[in-house]
Amino acid sequence: MVEYPCEGQDMNIKDGYIDFEGHQTYYRIASPEKKKTPLLILHGGPGSTHNSYELLDNMSELDDRPIVTYDQLGCGLSSVEGSHPELWNKDVWIRELINLRKKLNLKSIHLMGHSWGGMLAIIYLTDYYPEGVKSVNLSSTLSSASLWAQETHRLVKYLDSVDQKAIEIAEKTNNFSSLEFQIANDHYMNLYVADSHDPNRPSCLTRPKVPGTESYKVAWGPCEYTPLGNLHDYEYTDKLRNITVPVLFCSGANDESTPLQNKIMFEHVRTEKKWVLFAHSRHMTYYEENALYEKELITFLDAHD
Repeated sequence: MVEYPCEGQDMNIKDGYIDFEGHQTYYRIASPEKKKTPLLILHGGPGSTHNSYELLDNMSELDDRPIVTYDQLGCGLSSVEGSHPELWNKDVWIRELINLRKKLNLKSIHLMGHSWGGMLAIIYLTDYYPEGVKSVNLSSTLSSASLWAQETHRLVKYLDSVDQKAIEIAEKTNNFSSLEFQIANDHYMNLYVADSHDPNRPSCLTRPKVPGTESYKVAWGPCEYTPLGNLHDYEYTDKLRNITVPVLFCSGANDESTPLQNKIMFEHVRTEKKWVLFAHSRHMTYYEENALYEKELITFLDAHD
């Protein structure tokens, strides 16, 4: 069995909370004493947590580099009590990111964004032109909500006819609560995202957490392939040319962030760039091919410190 960093290896972890607009953002730094430029990771979702990225803690020891993660407002240890749909939008999460860098004094960073976190990174780099970002790793992400919907619906066609019908009915009726849809969606997620039924998953993937259910539905929609939330008009492909730092694209061969989407993003970036397609991965490349992912990312970061 593969042993992952989050399975209990000894490591110096600094964590805590920072104030943000009347709320609190939880942060976590693996090996804050390390000397190289920190890697700041933006998690997926919207409404996921930092938990799975503890799989990359080992990089802090291998590469003498602090690894900074945090739970975005609305999920995990940054969850907010009650219903607050007014909070779940890109502007709030960008302000939270800016606040985090300021409060933690992260003047110089490498940036990594996975899935929704990659969208947030693209928005940050192309709309805000932040100082102090040395490079960005865009991992299993997207630059176009419409292309994502097109591609994920293509992937749905590889499900059996019963699952396809259940998804079709859910989308036509806007009712995503039926048992048939839940089963179909579970099959989709296991094929293209991750196997949630694997008994050997590392502890950071299985421990209890507070999911950002409302933030996901408000910002994205009812499921992965139906972007009906306030990010439905997220179209940043043409803006990718405004990125001024080196870019490492990472995606899986069986990823819902499909090769077509990554090819288009890659072609629109005009700065130094590299794309690594992980042959044995779905959406969580940093988990399913952890050692190779760390090797590729360390090489990229070291080249741009």
